[in-house]
Amino acid sequence: MNTNHTHDNLVWLRAIPSHWDCKKIGSLFTERKVKVSDKDYPPLSVAKIGVVPQLDSAVKTDAGDNRKLVRVGDFVINSRSDRKGSCGVSELDGSVSLINIVLTPRSEWNSRYVHYLLRSQPFSEEYYRNGRGIVADLWTTRYSEMKSILLPIPPRPEQDQIVRFLDWKVSSINRLISIKRKQIALLHERQRVYISHIVTHGLHNNVSTKNSGVEWIGDIPEHWQTMRCKYLFSERDERSQEGQEQHLSMSQKYGLVPDSQLDERRMLSESYAGGKLCYKDDLVLNRLKAHLGVFALSPQSGVISPDYTVLIPNTERVLPTFAETVLKSDRCRGELRIMVRGIIEGFWRLYTDDFNTIVLPVPPIEEQAEIMEYIIKFRDKTKKYEDSLTQEISTLQEFKARLISDVVTGKIDVRGIEIPECKFVEETVDTENNESMEGMEGEIYEE
Repeated sequence: MNTNHTHDNLVWLRAIPSHWDCKKIGSLFTERKVKVSDKDYPPLSVAKIGVVPQLDSAVKTDAGDNRKLVRVGDFVINSRSDRKGSCGVSELDGSVSLINIVLTPRSEWNSRYVHYLLRSQPFSEEYYRNGRGIVADLWTTRYSEMKSILLPIPPRPEQDQIVRFLDWKVSSINRLISIKRKQIALLHERQRVYISHIVTHGLHNNVSTKNSGVEWIGDIPEHWQTMRCKYLFSERDERSQEGQEQHLSMSQKYGLVPDSQLDERRMLSESYAGGKLCYKDDLVLNRLKAHLGVFALSPQSGVISPDYTVLIPNTERVLPTFAETVLKSDRCRGELRIMVRGIIEGFWRLYTDDFNTIVLPVPPIEEQAEIMEYIIKFRDKTKKYEDSLTQEISTLQEFKARLISDVVTGKIDVRGIEIPECKFVEETVDTENNESMEGMEGEIYEE
């Protein structure tokens, strides 16, 4: 490679190959500011996987008629620092929320090179370093602040070679990541099936059984009972006067947790006055997502959405942890789906009167405790294996990020490398961990 050379304003790159050029973003792109409606241009999500059709997990707002136009080939970047890495060249026409910056290339770049370069970690750090705001992790970067950033420009043939090389290497890494994600998904599926079996049939196979009389439960140990939920729970409907209690939000992944743990979504509600109160070990359900098993024991006292249902378990008959596990089990979800009411999914609700009619398996309290102790140990063992796979994925992603950064900034010369024909493989999306957090009904979130 030719001798590298430096530029006073190219601090974020340190040095680039001497035969490369560098220019300011403002001379390479124009900002697209056209306002459109998502009725005319389909909504897109700007995520860490790039610019894609709007994700199911995207937080919807009332700004559908006030969005920015995106055309194929535009580079779109989320200006918020807490969305770092959410950007990419769009392969679709559509619309994005106003928090995003849309850039249209002035010259004939290889769009894939632009995609790799502007998504690279060094550029991402430089981009957000130019932002401003009151709180460091919430500031934004405007086009006026980013247009003076210098970008490296290899000759077009070298851009093409860089893209071919990275597509080849990145695809190989993505295949490995995909395999490990599938292993994690299979692990979760097996865990759900096994736990669902245990809470409806117990730990011991050599016991006499009887017909429960309930289709979704099937046969149960002879010494078990079945009971309607109205005999196992009572509803709590206490309201907060001023909304000063700790606000708790429901997450399908994490359960009921304080807002401080949901920093992916900033709650902008002015008041939680009138919200429902819950106490430790109350069972809280999201009525709109009950059919998905969105039940959680409250870890502490707090205030929650008035649209949630708060249930007090009858601890003489059922352990709160056992009740939660049964209601979240795969088998019970089918029954919950039957009990919800509504015209279309997304607006289905599980009302208390309908919930009370659901029949649950009820082992003796001592056996419930034994089952839960076993499940905790089983989950811990599964989690260790999952953590190992997750760490392997993280290592692969770090290696991929470093490889991309080194190639697009000229630290690695790929001009003389023979590259085989290959089809690019995208990284699979981690759908299980890509959920929107939700809290009080009527809260406003920014996309």
